[in-house]
Amino acid sequence: MIKSVKAPVLITIFFLFQQPVTAQLKLPVTVASQLAADIKTIIKDYPNNFHNLTGELLKEHPQSSDYQCTAPVHGAEENFITRYSAKKEKCSWQALMLTTESFDKARQKFKSLYNQLNNLSADAGGTTTVRFRGKYEQPQEEKKFTTVIFSPDPAAGYAAKLKMEISMQFHAPMEWQVWVMLYNSEKEDEERGSIRE
Repeated sequence: MIKSVKAPVLITIFFLFQQPVTAQLKLPVTVASQLAADIKTIIKDYPNNFHNLTGELLKEHPQSSDYQCTAPVHGAEENFITRYSAKKEKCSWQALMLTTESFDKARQKFKSLYNQLNNLSADAGGTTTVRFRGKYEQPQEEKKFTTVIFSPDPAAGYAAKLKMEISMQFHAPMEWQVWVMLYNSEKEDEERGSIRE
């Protein structure tokens, strides 16, 4: 009885191994590809001034207001949309990606974000897809602030003035923060740029 069961079981196992297994061929979604997909979603709403992604009011400032961003961003501690008081509607999007006391951890996160976002191809509301490119700058602990600005290529249509930026900043007493931002680079003549320490 045992011999008669052994042969069919072995034959069944043999045929199972001969069948193609497509589930093993699918690549898992990585953190990097998820972050890129999330940022592409936000870039796509840039021509709408992020209206489709604007949630509840979080905080009001004298010259701006911060709103919840309804699109989640993988790995972000927080992300929000800022609307500025100006003649023309201006807004930006920011995501805090890391807060740490370790310069080395912040530097690694900054480099990782650069690797994920440099050459990012996205639809910025125009008829053509743009690719964001920026030149890497190595963070230095004594500088307290490092930034890389990515510009769209080709810089035409809605995307002409759109900039993507990653920054690494020191905040007293012992905290490093790493941010990703999207904003319109156009400034009014009387509008001052932001001053960073």
